[in-house]
Amino acid sequence: MPAGNGLHRLPLFIPLLPSRRDNLEHARPMKTYVLTVSCQSTRGVVAAISGYLAEQGCNIVDSSQFDDLQTGQFFMRVSFISEEGSSAVTLEQGFVQIAEIFGMIWNLHDGAKRMKVLLMVSRFGHCLNDLLYRWKIGALPIDIVGVVSNHFDYQKVVVNHDIPFHHIKVTKENKAQAEARIMDLVEQTGTELIVLARYMQVLSDDMCSKMSGKIINIHHSFLPSFKGANPYRQAFERGVKLIGATAHYVTAVLDEGPIIEQDVARITHAQSAEDYVSIGRDVESQVLARAIHAHIHHRTFINGNRTVVFPASPGSYASERMG
Repeated sequence: MPAGNGLHRLPLFIPLLPSRRDNLEHARPMKTYVLTVSCQSTRGVVAAISGYLAEQGCNIVDSSQFDDLQTGQFFMRVSFISEEGSSAVTLEQGFVQIAEIFGMIWNLHDGAKRMKVLLMVSRFGHCLNDLLYRWKIGALPIDIVGVVSNHFDYQKVVVNHDIPFHHIKVTKENKAQAEARIMDLVEQTGTELIVLARYMQVLSDDMCSKMSGKIINIHHSFLPSFKGANPYRQAFERGVKLIGATAHYVTAVLDEGPIIEQDVARITHAQSAEDYVSIGRDVESQVLARAIHAHIHHRTFINGNRTVVFPASPGSYASERMG
């Protein structure tokens, strides 16, 4: 009824119209993609990328960029949601022209796709066990296609996780044949990343070249100090007060590949070389896991002898389950 002043009262409850995003969420599932770009630094790159994504009905949820003023190189990682359901093929076809204008090296990654990873280990199992645990609880969203070892020490551990175990013995005489078997596994399984989780064999120049940027090693020292064998003993003999670990991409030059992640632990004069080894285990495991996390989420860019490593996107560390 009209109020005394002649105005109509509004109903107590007004139905809210659904937002555009609500309509889209009910209409079709929205996919998350990651776009990685590197090119010569020039004006308009960011505007071109963000403008294109907006035109395609995409919403940027996380973005990082770096301009290397010394080399003139530009690096960018963009995580976005396709709110209008554009497929990867459609997005890629439309982006080609922009990429050609700026001379980009670029890749579009499906945010839900798990990278296929081959683990390699010798007789120290702390990194392997740590990675298997993180994989099991979903903290490392990867597809472990197998574990290669030149020993049988961790066969039972691997098989108990329902992961294929491959024993490939390596000697001076059969090194070439052993690596050929490893590369056959890489081909058969579609391996996209090899992780040397304390695999104590030096890879050949040929294998390093074939898998350039796709092999991560954990070295038990804070590189560039104490390269090669027995770095903890070297550190002990030098009386250092900090020991560390370094995860890096593998190159033909031993322990000199581009560094991805590092960390340290404090020690004292009272600790032995054996103490260094025990203290270093935790550091090695954490550093290797962080480096793999960065790589599988497409946060790393090789920049000459160095790397650009962007911060993790919100929510990317979340596990599927706790414990």
